[in-house]
Amino acid sequence: MSIEKATTSVQTATGVAHSKLILIGEHAVVHGQPAISLPFPLVGVEAIIDYVPGSVKIDSTFYHGPIDSAPDSLNGLASCIRATLDDLEMPCEDLLIRIKSSIPPGKGLGSSASVSVAVIRALFAYAEEDYEMEDILRLADISERHAHGEPSGIDTLTISSEMPIWYQKEGQFDMIEPQGNFHFIVADSGRMGDTRLAVESVTNLIRSAPRRIHSKLERLGEITHRARTALESASKHLLGHMLNEAQKELEALGVSDAGLNRLIYIARQEGALGAKLTGGGNGGCVIALAKNEVHSKHLCEKLKKFGAHAVWSFSLNKKAD
Repeated sequence: MSIEKATTSVQTATGVAHSKLILIGEHAVVHGQPAISLPFPLVGVEAIIDYVPGSVKIDSTFYHGPIDSAPDSLNGLASCIRATLDDLEMPCEDLLIRIKSSIPPGKGLGSSASVSVAVIRALFAYAEEDYEMEDILRLADISERHAHGEPSGIDTLTISSEMPIWYQKEGQFDMIEPQGNFHFIVADSGRMGDTRLAVESVTNLIRSAPRRIHSKLERLGEITHRARTALESASKHLLGHMLNEAQKELEALGVSDAGLNRLIYIARQEGALGAKLTGGGNGGCVIALAKNEVHSKHLCEKLKKFGAHAVWSFSLNKKAD
């Protein structure tokens, strides 16, 4: 799916959005340290809006009906829809919003943010209005605050981009241009994580042991700086080492678990240059760095064999001159 493409007809409009991955820096980014995130084009969301008289309705896997009667889990999306319609000076009526997603929820892949971005794009297309990235970020943040409490903002930013993102809280971000080809594998543990609970657990740790936990977060920040250097100098081995170092700190923060640790161990045993959890942790997915494309296929087969619920391989490539 192209993140920019939105089609429109007389009474129909479509918006799409891809997913995202945190390469390194999760949890620390909530507390002011940098993180690097990657667009993940292999799964995504399509939102289709049709003119249907009556109240605004949602049609999705999880719910079909008026947004005013939506379950609590969709309150954020409903608020986002209302705010977008207000921005567009459109009445909150006569719309059917169909949502089709290939992103597994609760796996740290930005499912909620992708849905919001796709719906916002579709609404702008329906109104035949242009938008800026700032519009997408501001409106999607409404939904993300419901989903994650105090989101860093990195999910929406990455989902709105086609390049890796360097992000720090307070909106400081930069695009990263990799100088080599990096082959990654993402493996789904099959268990849902809860980003909000994971973020809250780290916040509680800071209250109980501020000096020790802040040192862990600062270490994650240092590792993230070195990971950026690795991307920009085409150093696969350095990046792999940084992924492993980051996993140590995440385990110390209590956000990894036995299921994730097992997949990470298998990936490393099969020659991965580095592997760690990605996202909130305690469920969700792991990310591993392969030596090359052939090795990537080997890792995929092994991770499937040893219990990964789903496996995706993708590459991050240097842009052509």
